[in-house]
Amino acid sequence: MQIPPSPIRSLLRKLLIRGLAAVDARTAVCQAISRHGQELIIGRRRYDLRHYEQVVVAGAGKATAPMAQAIEQQLGPRLDGGLVVVKYGHGLPTKHIIVAEGGHPVPDQSGQRAAARLCAMAAELGQRDLLIVLLSGGASSLLPGPVPGVTLADKQRATRELLRCGASIREINTVRKHLSYIKGGRLAELTKATVVTLILSDVLDDDLSAIASGPTAPDPTTYQEALAVLKRYRIWRAVPQRIRQHLDRGCRGLVSETPKPGASLFRRVHHHIIGNNTTAVTAVTCAAREAGLRTLVHTPALTGEAREGGTRFGALAKKIVRGRKQLRRPYCVVAGGETTVTVTGKGTGGRAQEFAAAAALEISGLANVWVVAIGTDGTDGPTDAAGAVVDGNTVTRAQRLSVDLKGALKRHNTYPALKRLHQLITTGPTGTNVNDLYLIFVL
Repeated sequence: MQIPPSPIRSLLRKLLIRGLAAVDARTAVCQAISRHGQELIIGRRRYDLRHYEQVVVAGAGKATAPMAQAIEQQLGPRLDGGLVVVKYGHGLPTKHIIVAEGGHPVPDQSGQRAAARLCAMAAELGQRDLLIVLLSGGASSLLPGPVPGVTLADKQRATRELLRCGASIREINTVRKHLSYIKGGRLAELTKATVVTLILSDVLDDDLSAIASGPTAPDPTTYQEALAVLKRYRIWRAVPQRIRQHLDRGCRGLVSETPKPGASLFRRVHHHIIGNNTTAVTAVTCAAREAGLRTLVHTPALTGEAREGGTRFGALAKKIVRGRKQLRRPYCVVAGGETTVTVTGKGTGGRAQEFAAAAALEISGLANVWVVAIGTDGTDGPTDAAGAVVDGNTVTRAQRLSVDLKGALKRHNTYPALKRLHQLITTGPTGTNVNDLYLIFVL
């Protein structure tokens, strides 16, 4: 973990390590699953392995390689194989489960081939088989399974438009589910096996239908809602014609809907949340209090435009500095969430970097004040940074180095600006993915 030099460097490292460790994917699986002889215990459910002919693993997401390692450790020779799909560079060595890599956030052919292979494997399983599905953030992009009549290129173009328009992940996944033969409960629909899904959640309210676009969960959304998302963000005409035609056919009832809540097939499907953003926030909060900081958990979770969220967070730091007696230094605010960015132009950055840059403008001139924004997966947008840390002197340094921070924010080009200012935090793949963490330090 590389954190810029500052008086809070050691403290910040301690807090981030504690938060990430609390949602480590491998640890989370080991805590959620155990085996006693022929009995597999997952959460509060028990599965007698003597009743199953095959036990197979399928999954996707940035953190599913360490999840796969943990499953192998728990099941040993009773595991009959499997396949998980991770983002390029996030693979790990496994013994029985194949780890494939694919494109994220824009799907690619490698992910499409892996998705087809995964679905074929699941479809071959019968009623006396057990399918363990591993999901973490990123799975929606890593399992591209375009419906007939829609090409991968169509989905790539639509994904780019959705990622740039400012739509929430829930809205993006509503569209994805209605363009896929895997998402929106379709994976559960195509297998006859008993399905157990272990989920490292990157959705703030742990909505099973939204996490990874819910491949094994009932889908309450509709074709009408998917179409409405594209029109709401004015990209209906920007997406390929084949996608518009498919959604229109779905709205007219000419294409089957995703399986809905109450469908009988979900009687053999069980879900377990093994980690989420709240888990990480709680761990960071405990570490901050142990370090002697008066600590507040900011609620609700931060959402909306990253730039606006950073400005509000910076304004909160100013309020603390300006002297409410109950907020005596040293003070720390911890928040979780996931903001969005409505992109215009061709700048390079990410939501955490935009959040930090906006906060830097707000706290300019304040002594001993820092704001931190970081993606728990270690990747903020299409960059090698996890996020950034800024302080009350960031704007002054930017002026001295002729870095136009306001302009960078306006052009969504925060990465080169913050890199030149040496404000970026880099972690590499963290082995987890549970949204973002935001911190204020007033020392």
